[in-house]
Amino acid sequence: MTKNKNQEKLDIAQKISELEQEMAEPDFWSDKDLAQQKIKDLGDLKAELAGQGKYDQGSAIVTILAGAGGDDAEDFASMLFTLYSKYAVKHNFDLKVIHQNQNEQGGYRNITFELMGKGVYGQLKNESGVHRLVRLSPFNAKKLRHTSFALVEVIPELAQTGDVELKPEDLKIEFTRSSGPGGQNVNKRETAVRVTHLATGLTVHSESERSQQQNRELALTLLRGKIYKRLEEERLKKEQGLYISKTTEIEWGNQIRSYVLHPYKMVKDHRTDYETSDVEAVLNGDIEDFLKAEKDLKFD
Repeated sequence: MTKNKNQEKLDIAQKISELEQEMAEPDFWSDKDLAQQKIKDLGDLKAELAGQGKYDQGSAIVTILAGAGGDDAEDFASMLFTLYSKYAVKHNFDLKVIHQNQNEQGGYRNITFELMGKGVYGQLKNESGVHRLVRLSPFNAKKLRHTSFALVEVIPELAQTGDVELKPEDLKIEFTRSSGPGGQNVNKRETAVRVTHLATGLTVHSESERSQQQNRELALTLLRGKIYKRLEEERLKKEQGLYISKTTEIEWGNQIRSYVLHPYKMVKDHRTDYETSDVEAVLNGDIEDFLKAEKDLKFD
């Protein structure tokens, strides 16, 4: 561990000690709101000292976006959705699809879903990045080897919070017809909502709720999570020099993990060098060893 990281832990421990001393004072509850804020701050600091982020114990929103590779890439996005779906079942997490854009072959151009449960974001946040698949293409008559890419984005589920303030003048809100399941009655009404944050260009889309207002609120929640994730990555990169996955380009050279099905079988994480030949198990949601290796790297 570097000297900077050691000093950071000492600073956090000092703040915890100071807050605990304040809580022992007889007039600590004289200002109830301030006292509750300090108790919350204490919990956040203790979580940080233990190697947890502020929202690690909460739920997560996952988006999978197909990159280069056409039908193969969209099929790969579907494979990744199955991977995380099966991971969710193994850990008793609930899954809810928020928005999906599916092709005629059952692949996904993009899909956004919520994983609900304790500690979901903390477990999966390091899955964010470009994933690469190498295989014999099932969409090519000659069965040639094909490389395709997909971007996975994992953000924390943030409700109304002071961490991310959304001003009306910074937002572009559009209403469209839902493309999800529900029949003609759903499609006749413009219940789906698309929100763009003008300053960053970040965009979210929600169509899973029954009403336009519910989708609007959910979209704003998603947007807060995206902005928080962006700010947190920038803070870590600037202050701690930690590894930050490149997610701006869904292409060769930026991948965090490769899934090779031909000419041999292997899944390898390029950040930790952890690999396994049991590709089927990984695609069926067995990614615990990859998550552990990445977590160990972050706090080594």
